[in-house]
Amino acid sequence: MTTDALTDDLFSLTAPWAEQLNADTRELDAAGAFPYDKWKVLQQTGLLRTHFAEEFGGAGHGLTATMRALEGLGYVSHDAGLSFSASTQIVSVGVPLQRFGSQELKERYLPRIMSGEAITAHAITEESGGSDAMNLSATARRDGDHYVVNGGKMFITNAPVADLFLLYVRTGKPGPFGLTTLLVEAGTPGLTAGPAMDKIGLRTSPVGTLSFDELRVPVSRRVGPEGTGFLVLDHVMKREVLFGFSITLGEMARRLEETIAFARKRHQFGQPIGSYQAVSHKIADMKMRVETARKWLADTGAKVEAGQDAALDLAATKTIVSEANVQTALDAVQIHGGRGVLTEHGIERDLRNSIAGTIYSGTSEIQRNRIATLLGL
Repeated sequence: MTTDALTDDLFSLTAPWAEQLNADTRELDAAGAFPYDKWKVLQQTGLLRTHFAEEFGGAGHGLTATMRALEGLGYVSHDAGLSFSASTQIVSVGVPLQRFGSQELKERYLPRIMSGEAITAHAITEESGGSDAMNLSATARRDGDHYVVNGGKMFITNAPVADLFLLYVRTGKPGPFGLTTLLVEAGTPGLTAGPAMDKIGLRTSPVGTLSFDELRVPVSRRVGPEGTGFLVLDHVMKREVLFGFSITLGEMARRLEETIAFARKRHQFGQPIGSYQAVSHKIADMKMRVETARKWLADTGAKVEAGQDAALDLAATKTIVSEANVQTALDAVQIHGGRGVLTEHGIERDLRNSIAGTIYSGTSEIQRNRIATLLGL
């Protein structure tokens, strides 16, 4: 299936798998359960293959084409947690493996990642620090043809259900040349994944802890040369922001359409509530936020795909889209009134799901720090 065909299908609410993706979302959200049946549906769509090379079974499409497909997923799927796990699946191990991994590792693992057979996670954040990636405390010491890893990680998306992990560990002194990335399979002695944590939103996307106790990893499982973990991280984070928030854009666009339809249908005092400025101005603001998010994502994605410096653009895009998502969700709750706060309608779930976006992949405060620094302040 071509990317255009895939995107068109995902954008259609009558797509063959749309109903399956949205089945039991409320119940799964309440339970905080990873939707394995829906994961199988995602596998069938081919979405997880779009960004990977044809020689390994991928669709061979570029960054912006993949962004468009993921926007479609966000538009169709009401299960934001599932969508978030899908984005993590693409960027966490597959993206760095394709760019920095050995041919042996690519041939062995990329087909399983693209098919969704092997669920993946990357282990960056630690309890003592998230945004300060240059000072990670998890360490790996060389012991012959192995690394021995000790330490732990916190808030790792997909960790409780993952089959493959990419570990970011310290093999040198603090700083950009002290990090190394290692590929580890679940079940390896010395690697322990904790249970899923209960959280406010994205509840079907499990988050957990990892601990490493004398974990032995063959040197052949290293992704990239020793000491180049920061380069791997930089490559991954650019795509994590662009892919994850392309999904967010799709969710915002659907929310806007649903809110407009409700404002036309709902009558108060003899006329549609959308005819009142208090409502129509909120919807106008929602539209402007959606289109602002779309333009920032498109422009930044094009820059990254062209190999241009997009550091400031990425920080601004992440901040703008994540904060627009929260505000449009708040506006939707307010416009829907009583329905907005009832779990059966899913509108309050949109608000809960939006909140974490201002935190993961670098908080809004960290992004503003980056922007200020890049402006010479």
